[in-house]
Amino acid sequence: MSLSKVLIVIESRFMGDIFTEILEEEPDITVVGCASNIEQALKFIREQEVDVALVSIQLSNETALELTSMIVDIAPSIKVLVLGLTDNRHHVLKYVEAGAAGYILQDSSVSDLIESVRLAQRGEAQVSTKVAAAILERLSKMTKVFSRVDNLILEDNRLTQRELEVLGFISQGFTNQEIASQLVVEVGTVKNHVHSIIKKLNVNNREEAATYLAFIKR
Repeated sequence: MSLSKVLIVIESRFMGDIFTEILEEEPDITVVGCASNIEQALKFIREQEVDVALVSIQLSNETALELTSMIVDIAPSIKVLVLGLTDNRHHVLKYVEAGAAGYILQDSSVSDLIESVRLAQRGEAQVSTKVAAAILERLSKMTKVFSRVDNLILEDNRLTQRELEVLGFISQGFTNQEIASQLVVEVGTVKNHVHSIIKKLNVNNREEAATYLAFIKR
């Protein structure tokens, strides 16, 4: 029997203990640690063998999303399950795009939680019909964008360093106001950068522009 080594990342120590007790009752699952922030989670990952990271959005949405992305980058073999989402396809899609292997909804049962861990260990995932449709729609859009990737090799389409910075923030879901705050510039300046990015990349909107980022950084 393959043993799933699980790391729980949740803001509340009390809830962490509850999840630990639930999972430890299963003969094929063991909890190797419980972290309450990004620093503790990354320390566990570097020092211990982890198969599945259970990341709760109680950490706060942005922190959970950031941690999901960091785990995938640092340890691609670890399957990240996001705990506590609602069945909002756009919300779930953000985590899927960040690299999450699956999710457990707010109204899921204990058996759903355990089954999700087992599925993740096997490299499988269970998603709702609504979310599956959203993923397929997203893939379709990305395919259309990537079909125009040759535009990037044209020197006239090269983005400036500042535009690359703005595009990076766009890919993280930042608004123009939030980007302006990060870069300490006027919102109008950010709008001009966004317009230039969309024009240079020959795309229709910010979402499509964000999908180019991986190609630009190659």
